[in-house]
Amino acid sequence: MEPLAEKFSHINGWGIDIDPKNDPTYPIKKRTDEEQKGYTWERPVQQTSGVEVLHSIERPNLSATFGTSSPPKGLSGQLRRYAFRYSESHYGHWLPLLLADRVEAVEGIVDDVKQGRFPNVFKEKGRIAEWKYNPQRVLIRVAVTVAVATAVWSVLAGKNKRN
Repeated sequence: MEPLAEKFSHINGWGIDIDPKNDPTYPIKKRTDEEQKGYTWERPVQQTSGVEVLHSIERPNLSATFGTSSPPKGLSGQLRRYAFRYSESHYGHWLPLLLADRVEAVEGIVDDVKQGRFPNVFKEKGRIAEWKYNPQRVLIRVAVTVAVATAVWSVLAGKNKRN
């Protein structure tokens, strides 16, 4: 059997680090092959779950660690459960997850209102800082919003008059 260096010498750059003098860590690194021993280890005990944890259909089980602080609930949870029926390479997985994030934000606002806390959306979205440092953008955004709302209203009002 021919040596490895000769066997793969046709591949450009193969074995470039065989010579220890050509190694960028030479002579500082002491070669003991200790790092190879780290590849054999016992898997730690699997984290237990007290709540529903959604995981990819590509995985037969849960990952080694996972979060349990916000299990799926409500309409957003239903959307997430639906999304995890599909592979991560499929739009049917990612688009419902994006929608579920938006729905969960609305659900959070509804929960706040139910508990008597009214969110200051204007401040939370940074509009005060935006008005302070970029008022022109705020005015343009308001103008565009008014124009779009007026256009939608006029189209809908026109349809109602025809009926």
